[in-house]
Amino acid sequence: MPDISLTMVVVLCLASLAAGWIDAVVGGGGLLLLPALLLGLPSGTPAAYALGTNKAVAIVGTTGAAVTYARKAPVDVRLAVRIGLAALAGSTAGAFVAAGLSTEVLKPVVMVVLVGVGAFVIFRPAFGTAPSTTPVSPRRVLAAIGLAGLGIGFYDGLIGPGTGTFLVLALTALLHLDLVTASATAKIVNCCTNAGALATFAWKGTVHWQLAALMAVFNLVGGTVGARTALKKGSGFVRVVLLTVVCALVANLAYQQWVA
Repeated sequence: MPDISLTMVVVLCLASLAAGWIDAVVGGGGLLLLPALLLGLPSGTPAAYALGTNKAVAIVGTTGAAVTYARKAPVDVRLAVRIGLAALAGSTAGAFVAAGLSTEVLKPVVMVVLVGVGAFVIFRPAFGTAPSTTPVSPRRVLAAIGLAGLGIGFYDGLIGPGTGTFLVLALTALLHLDLVTASATAKIVNCCTNAGALATFAWKGTVHWQLAALMAVFNLVGGTVGARTALKKGSGFVRVVLLTVVCALVANLAYQQWVA
Protein backbone atom coordinates (compact mmCIF):
# COMPACT_ATOMS: atom_id res chain seq x y z
CA MET A 1 0.00 0.00 0.00
CA PRO A 2 1.47 3.41 -0.92
CA ASP A 3 2.09 5.92 1.87
CA ILE A 4 -1.14 7.94 1.69
CA SER A 5 -3.57 9.14 4.37
CA LEU A 6 -6.78 7.37 5.34
CA THR A 7 -8.72 10.38 4.06
CA MET A 8 -7.12 10.05 0.62
CA VAL A 9 -7.87 6.31 0.59
CA VAL A 10 -11.55 7.12 1.23
CA VAL A 11 -11.54 9.76 -1.55
CA LEU A 12 -9.97 7.28 -3.98
CA CYS A 13 -12.55 4.62 -3.09
CA LEU A 14 -15.43 7.05 -3.66
CA ALA A 15 -13.89 8.13 -6.97
CA SER A 16 -13.64 4.46 -7.90
CA LEU A 17 -17.33 3.93 -7.07
CA ALA A 18 -18.41 6.87 -9.27
CA ALA A 19 -16.04 5.87 -12.06
CA GLY A 20 -17.47 2.34 -12.08
CA TRP A 21 -21.00 3.73 -12.53
CA ILE A 22 -20.00 6.11 -15.34
CA ASP A 23 -17.97 3.43 -17.11
CA ALA A 24 -20.83 0.92 -17.01
CA VAL A 25 -23.37 3.35 -18.46
CA VAL A 26 -21.37 4.76 -21.35
CA GLY A 27 -17.62 4.44 -20.71
CA GLY A 28 -15.23 7.19 -19.67
CA GLY A 29 -14.76 6.18 -16.04
CA GLY A 30 -11.03 6.66 -16.47
CA LEU A 31 -11.73 10.38 -16.84
CA LEU A 32 -12.41 10.41 -13.10
CA LEU A 33 -10.36 7.48 -11.81
CA LEU A 34 -7.00 8.17 -13.46
CA PRO A 35 -6.74 11.85 -12.40
CA ALA A 36 -7.79 10.83 -8.86
CA LEU A 37 -4.91 8.34 -8.72
CA LEU A 38 -2.44 10.82 -10.19
CA LEU A 39 -3.40 13.30 -7.46
CA GLY A 40 -3.77 10.78 -4.65
CA LEU A 41 -0.53 8.82 -4.97
CA PRO A 42 2.54 10.24 -3.17
CA SER A 43 4.34 13.09 -4.91
CA GLY A 44 7.06 11.85 -7.20
CA THR A 45 5.36 8.51 -7.94
CA PRO A 46 5.92 7.61 -11.62
CA ALA A 47 2.77 7.99 -13.72
CA ALA A 48 3.06 4.33 -14.74
CA TYR A 49 1.92 3.32 -11.24
CA ALA A 50 -1.27 5.36 -11.62
CA LEU A 51 -1.88 3.82 -15.05
CA GLY A 52 -1.23 0.28 -13.84
CA THR A 53 -3.32 0.63 -10.68
CA ASN A 54 -6.11 2.21 -12.72
CA LYS A 55 -6.24 -0.86 -14.98
CA ALA A 56 -6.23 -3.26 -12.01
CA VAL A 57 -9.24 -1.42 -10.55
CA ALA A 58 -11.13 -0.88 -13.80
CA ILE A 59 -11.02 -4.48 -14.97
CA VAL A 60 -13.02 -5.59 -11.91
CA GLY A 61 -15.81 -3.05 -12.35
CA THR A 62 -15.90 -3.62 -16.10
CA THR A 63 -16.24 -7.37 -15.60
CA GLY A 64 -19.10 -6.87 -13.12
CA ALA A 65 -20.90 -4.59 -15.58
CA ALA A 66 -20.30 -7.02 -18.47
CA VAL A 67 -21.83 -9.91 -16.49
CA THR A 68 -24.85 -7.79 -15.52
CA TYR A 69 -25.42 -6.70 -19.12
CA ALA A 70 -24.91 -10.19 -20.57
CA ARG A 71 -27.70 -11.54 -18.37
CA LYS A 72 -30.34 -9.03 -19.49
CA ALA A 73 -29.27 -7.31 -22.73
CA PRO A 74 -29.35 -8.89 -26.23
CA VAL A 75 -25.56 -9.10 -26.55
CA ASP A 76 -23.84 -11.13 -29.26
CA VAL A 77 -21.21 -12.53 -26.91
CA ARG A 78 -19.31 -14.39 -29.65
CA LEU A 79 -18.91 -11.21 -31.71
CA ALA A 80 -17.97 -9.21 -28.62
CA VAL A 81 -15.27 -11.74 -27.76
CA ARG A 82 -13.87 -11.62 -31.31
CA ILE A 83 -13.62 -7.84 -31.12
CA GLY A 84 -12.26 -8.18 -27.59
CA LEU A 85 -9.42 -10.48 -28.64
CA ALA A 86 -8.35 -7.93 -31.26
CA ALA A 87 -8.60 -5.26 -28.56
CA LEU A 88 -6.44 -7.37 -26.26
CA ALA A 89 -3.67 -7.39 -28.87
CA GLY A 90 -4.12 -3.67 -29.53
CA SER A 91 -4.04 -2.62 -25.88
CA THR A 92 -0.97 -4.75 -25.16
CA ALA A 93 0.87 -3.10 -28.04
CA GLY A 94 -0.33 0.34 -26.94
CA ALA A 95 0.92 -0.17 -23.38
CA PHE A 96 4.39 -1.09 -24.69
CA VAL A 97 4.47 1.95 -26.99
CA ALA A 98 3.32 4.22 -24.14
CA ALA A 99 6.62 3.67 -22.35
CA GLY A 100 8.59 5.39 -25.09
CA LEU A 101 6.17 7.84 -26.71
CA SER A 102 4.91 11.22 -25.56
CA THR A 103 1.12 11.10 -25.69
CA GLU A 104 0.91 14.90 -25.58
CA VAL A 105 0.99 15.05 -29.38
CA LEU A 106 -2.12 12.87 -29.57
CA LYS A 107 -4.32 14.89 -27.21
CA PRO A 108 -5.28 17.64 -29.72
CA VAL A 109 -6.25 14.94 -32.24
CA VAL A 110 -8.41 13.16 -29.67
CA MET A 111 -10.07 16.48 -28.76
CA VAL A 112 -10.99 17.20 -32.38
CA VAL A 113 -12.45 13.71 -32.75
CA LEU A 114 -14.49 14.11 -29.55
CA VAL A 115 -15.88 17.49 -30.63
CA GLY A 116 -16.93 15.93 -33.92
CA VAL A 117 -18.51 13.01 -32.11
CA GLY A 118 -20.42 15.32 -29.76
CA ALA A 119 -21.75 17.39 -32.68
CA PHE A 120 -22.79 14.23 -34.52
CA VAL A 121 -24.74 12.88 -31.53
CA ILE A 122 -26.42 16.25 -30.92
CA PHE A 123 -27.54 16.72 -34.53
CA ARG A 124 -28.58 13.08 -34.97
CA PRO A 125 -31.18 12.60 -32.20
CA ALA A 126 -32.11 9.15 -33.52
CA PHE A 127 -28.53 7.86 -33.26
CA GLY A 128 -28.51 4.72 -31.14
CA THR A 129 -32.15 4.97 -30.06
CA ALA A 130 -33.14 1.67 -31.66
CA PRO A 131 -31.27 -1.25 -33.22
CA SER A 132 -31.39 -1.75 -36.99
CA THR A 133 -33.45 -4.66 -38.30
CA THR A 134 -31.06 -5.11 -41.24
CA PRO A 135 -28.47 -7.89 -40.79
CA VAL A 136 -24.93 -6.62 -40.30
CA SER A 137 -22.67 -7.40 -43.25
CA PRO A 138 -19.37 -9.30 -42.83
CA ARG A 139 -17.56 -6.16 -43.98
CA ARG A 140 -18.99 -4.18 -41.07
CA VAL A 141 -18.05 -6.95 -38.65
CA LEU A 142 -14.46 -6.85 -39.93
CA ALA A 143 -14.49 -3.05 -39.64
CA ALA A 144 -15.68 -3.35 -36.03
CA ILE A 145 -12.90 -5.84 -35.25
CA GLY A 146 -10.31 -3.55 -36.84
CA LEU A 147 -11.50 -0.18 -35.51
CA ALA A 148 -13.21 -1.02 -32.22
CA GLY A 149 -10.83 -3.90 -31.53
CA LEU A 150 -7.31 -3.17 -32.70
CA GLY A 151 -7.61 0.61 -33.07
CA ILE A 152 -9.41 1.57 -29.88
CA GLY A 153 -7.62 -1.20 -27.99
CA PHE A 154 -4.29 0.37 -28.99
CA TYR A 155 -5.56 3.76 -27.79
CA ASP A 156 -6.58 2.22 -24.47
CA GLY A 157 -3.11 0.87 -23.83
CA LEU A 158 -1.48 4.10 -25.01
CA ILE A 159 -3.63 6.76 -23.26
CA GLY A 160 -6.80 5.19 -21.83
CA PRO A 161 -9.48 7.68 -20.70
CA GLY A 162 -12.52 7.67 -22.95
CA THR A 163 -11.94 4.16 -24.33
CA GLY A 164 -15.39 2.92 -23.28
CA THR A 165 -17.03 5.97 -24.85
CA PHE A 166 -15.21 5.45 -28.14
CA LEU A 167 -16.19 1.78 -28.10
CA VAL A 168 -19.88 2.59 -27.57
CA LEU A 169 -19.86 5.10 -30.44
CA ALA A 170 -17.94 2.81 -32.82
CA LEU A 171 -20.12 -0.22 -32.10
CA THR A 172 -23.32 1.81 -32.46
CA ALA A 173 -22.20 3.25 -35.81
CA LEU A 174 -20.63 0.12 -37.32
CA LEU A 175 -22.99 -2.59 -36.08
CA HIS A 176 -26.20 -0.50 -35.95
CA LEU A 177 -26.77 -1.28 -32.26
CA ASP A 178 -28.87 0.77 -29.87
CA LEU A 179 -26.84 2.57 -27.20
CA VAL A 180 -27.73 0.14 -24.40
CA THR A 181 -26.67 -2.92 -26.41
CA ALA A 182 -23.55 -1.07 -27.58
CA SER A 183 -22.68 -0.30 -23.95
CA ALA A 184 -23.17 -3.95 -23.05
CA THR A 185 -20.95 -5.12 -25.92
CA ALA A 186 -18.35 -2.48 -25.10
CA LYS A 187 -18.00 -3.80 -21.55
CA ILE A 188 -17.00 -7.24 -22.83
CA VAL A 189 -14.50 -5.68 -25.25
CA ASN A 190 -13.24 -3.34 -22.53
CA CYS A 191 -12.52 -6.32 -20.26
CA CYS A 192 -10.08 -7.52 -22.89
CA THR A 193 -8.40 -4.13 -23.40
CA ASN A 194 -7.98 -3.76 -19.64
CA ALA A 195 -6.55 -7.28 -19.39
CA GLY A 196 -3.97 -6.64 -22.10
CA ALA A 197 -2.80 -3.35 -20.63
CA LEU A 198 -2.86 -4.70 -17.05
CA ALA A 199 -0.71 -7.69 -18.01
CA THR A 200 1.89 -5.30 -19.40
CA PHE A 201 1.88 -3.01 -16.36
CA ALA A 202 1.98 -6.01 -14.00
CA TRP A 203 4.95 -7.44 -15.89
CA LYS A 204 6.72 -4.09 -15.42
CA GLY A 205 5.82 -4.09 -11.70
CA THR A 206 3.91 -0.80 -11.81
CA VAL A 207 0.71 -1.76 -9.95
CA HIS A 208 -0.13 -0.96 -6.31
CA TRP A 209 -2.01 -4.21 -5.75
CA GLN A 210 -3.27 -3.62 -2.19
CA LEU A 211 -4.72 -0.20 -3.01
CA ALA A 212 -6.13 -1.57 -6.28
CA ALA A 213 -7.87 -4.45 -4.46
CA LEU A 214 -9.60 -2.06 -2.06
CA MET A 215 -10.67 0.37 -4.78
CA ALA A 216 -11.81 -2.50 -6.99
CA VAL A 217 -14.54 -3.46 -4.52
CA PHE A 218 -16.09 0.00 -4.87
CA ASN A 219 -15.58 -0.02 -8.64
CA LEU A 220 -17.40 -3.36 -8.86
CA VAL A 221 -20.39 -1.97 -6.96
CA GLY A 222 -20.46 1.13 -9.16
CA GLY A 223 -20.18 -0.91 -12.36
CA THR A 224 -22.96 -3.31 -11.40
CA VAL A 225 -25.33 -0.51 -10.36
CA GLY A 226 -24.46 1.49 -13.50
CA ALA A 227 -25.29 -1.43 -15.80
CA ARG A 228 -28.64 -1.94 -14.06
CA THR A 229 -29.39 1.79 -14.34
CA ALA A 230 -28.69 1.80 -18.09
CA LEU A 231 -30.84 -1.28 -18.63
CA LYS A 232 -33.70 0.29 -16.67
CA LYS A 233 -33.51 3.83 -18.10
CA GLY A 234 -32.88 2.91 -21.74
CA SER A 235 -31.07 4.51 -24.68
CA GLY A 236 -32.37 8.05 -24.07
CA PHE A 237 -30.72 8.14 -20.67
CA VAL A 238 -27.49 6.66 -22.04
CA ARG A 239 -27.44 9.35 -24.76
CA VAL A 240 -27.58 12.14 -22.16
CA VAL A 241 -24.77 10.57 -20.12
CA LEU A 242 -22.78 10.03 -23.34
CA LEU A 243 -22.93 13.72 -24.26
CA THR A 244 -22.01 14.71 -20.70
CA VAL A 245 -18.97 12.43 -20.71
CA VAL A 246 -17.85 13.63 -24.16
CA CYS A 247 -18.00 17.27 -22.98
CA ALA A 248 -16.09 16.37 -19.82
CA LEU A 249 -13.42 14.52 -21.82
CA VAL A 250 -12.91 17.50 -24.14
CA ALA A 251 -12.67 19.88 -21.18
CA ASN A 252 -10.22 17.59 -19.38
CA LEU A 253 -7.96 17.17 -22.41
CA ALA A 254 -8.10 20.91 -23.16
CA TYR A 255 -7.09 21.69 -19.58
CA GLN A 256 -4.15 19.27 -19.75
CA GLN A 257 -3.05 20.63 -23.13
CA TRP A 258 -3.24 24.38 -22.53
CA VAL A 259 -3.59 25.08 -18.79
CA ALA A 260 -1.87 22.44 -16.67
